[in-house]
Amino acid sequence: MAKGRVTIDREQCKGCSNCISVCPTKILYLDKENMNSWGYYPAAVTDMEKCIGCSNCAMMCPDICIMVERLDKEESK
Repeated sequence: MAKGRVTIDREQCKGCSNCISVCPTKILYLDKENMNSWGYYPAAVTDMEKCIGCSNCAMMCPDICIMVERLDKEESK
């Protein structure tokens, strides 16, 4: 049951992987199959259900490309 929802602005992401290194549930990865218009491989989410809503990824993003929304019990079902 997800406790958070991660939204990544894939067009602005430079693929620095800071978010990947701080995610405690390891749900973030660099999407090597979908390059953005700037020529970077952006971060993506593998399994949103495992997100705990900690916001570590958003805090580490130097380009402010990540937003984490905390979900209440009803929204996470």
